[in-house]
Amino acid sequence: MSSAIIPFNLATCLTWLRIALIPAVVGVFYVPFLSVGDKNVYACLFFIVAALTDWLDGYIARNYNQTSAFGAFLDPVADKLMVAAALCVWMASTGKRASVAVNSLGKFKTAAQMAAIPMLLFNDTVPVFAYLHSRPVGIVLLWISAILTIVSMLYYFQLAAKAIKADASTTKAE
Repeated sequence: MSSAIIPFNLATCLTWLRIALIPAVVGVFYVPFLSVGDKNVYACLFFIVAALTDWLDGYIARNYNQTSAFGAFLDPVADKLMVAAALCVWMASTGKRASVAVNSLGKFKTAAQMAAIPMLLFNDTVPVFAYLHSRPVGIVLLWISAILTIVSMLYYFQLAAKAIKADASTTKAE
């Protein structure tokens, strides 16, 4: 097994900051002494700071030679986590909690991911499975989870589109 050094530089720190802001964006809605308007403002500000770190870490990485394979991997992961968390919070705050509830497709996707990751990390033959090598099994499970991710994403987009359309109709009627 080879050891890799994870770079510690300003660009990567900004990406980690973006990930650290996710609980702030979500958690602000659970602060009991804030009004709904204040919660919205704080969530918006945290998201804007996170968005700015996305631009800034890319700028610093490119212009100050702080690019790395790890940073190239982590940056889009941080973006997707932030966007997904913000959209889920937004849907929940608009009273559409049922629209963001976990469905069975999401549970199967998560199960496939949770089974795939240890298989990929182990990366050796598994005596319990007649000495089957874990890596190909992990790759197949990862593909299954990727397909289920796309299908569940389309499902959630469909629910979100209905909610947006209903909100637009309600706004026009007012």
